[in-house]
Amino acid sequence: MVCGGFACSKNALCALNVVYMLVGLLLIGVAAWGKGLGLVSSIHIIGGVIAVGVFLLLIAVAGLVGAVNHHQVLLFFYMIILGLVFIFQFGISCSCLAINRSKQTDVINASWWVMSNKTRDELERSFDCCGLFNLTTLYQQDYAFCTAICKSRSSTCQMCGEKFLKHSDEALKILGGVGLFFSFTEILGVWLAMRFRNQKDPRANPSAFL
Repeated sequence: MVCGGFACSKNALCALNVVYMLVGLLLIGVAAWGKGLGLVSSIHIIGGVIAVGVFLLLIAVAGLVGAVNHHQVLLFFYMIILGLVFIFQFGISCSCLAINRSKQTDVINASWWVMSNKTRDELERSFDCCGLFNLTTLYQQDYAFCTAICKSRSSTCQMCGEKFLKHSDEALKILGGVGLFFSFTEILGVWLAMRFRNQKDPRANPSAFL
């Protein structure tokens, strides 16, 4: 049987959705692991990662059930949702790859001041730094309340903004590359679902097909 046949399309779509399920479970597991070890205690970060994992898991389950049962309605909504996810993810991935250092500084600065004091303290301890950028009087306030270990070792600590910028470019490239890779697998999923939805099950009653 050629790869474009009914069975091959069904198996390929099932395999793709199994991968999506594993990725969703991995995201949920990593979030729970990070919370359990106390690496991140912010409920917003944990909740966001778990929400993405659950959303991906639900899409994968819908696609898997639709593929196994050749369910026309499930496959239709699976195609629509996956197509919308592709558009959103493709745009975000391209933005991650295109953002320059100046924009990174603006984003980091804006994000820092909307964080809670608890989250900022966690970041300072994790990166062993104090404050963000020494550009405003608020830096002195941040530095005064900083609990990073570097304060006990020396009179000055490196600014967190410098450390964030050092790693942000590499992190954005990785995120953008991974996002682009998964966005093209989503296009593959849409194509497979569309192709499989319009194929006839050779074991079904011919009069029962659309």
